[in-house]
Amino acid sequence: LKVRVVRSSPPSTQFKATFQESYQVYKRYQMVIHKDPPDKPTINQVRLVPVSFEDPQFKSSFNQSASLFAKYQMAIHKDTPSDCGENEFTRFLCDSPLEAENAPNGPECGYGSFHQQYWLDEKLIAVGVIDILPYCVSSVYLYYDPDYSFLSLGVYSALR
Repeated sequence: LKVRVVRSSPPSTQFKATFQESYQVYKRYQMVIHKDPPDKPTINQVRLVPVSFEDPQFKSSFNQSASLFAKYQMAIHKDTPSDCGENEFTRFLCDSPLEAENAPNGPECGYGSFHQQYWLDEKLIAVGVIDILPYCVSSVYLYYDPDYSFLSLGVYSALR
């Protein structure tokens, strides 16, 4: 048995050279021990989209997000269709008092309200509504496709 300590941050040459092997061990561990499905979302399937009707990604995914919200609300919270229409969705999860700000020493995405979108096979399966602020990230709401509840996307989102 050989044990090595490799620096992960900033990533050392050894860390980079063994990353894929380490990831495969991690993925197998998660599947065997924690019963994660092999298609659990990865970082490449998560998009951070500013909540702004001026943003092309936000505009292009708005209808999918609103439909997913309605499906979630009716299945999980037993809302009626009129309780979770497009206007309710916009009022509850799109209208924000926060102003977008790009501070020189802030995060690349800037500060403000965002929809953290989870995509699987080009299908939107969850949205985490978050506020990124100078000293914290606030999780406002998470909604997901009930058909994918086995992925524990709320737990995944909180840990992410």
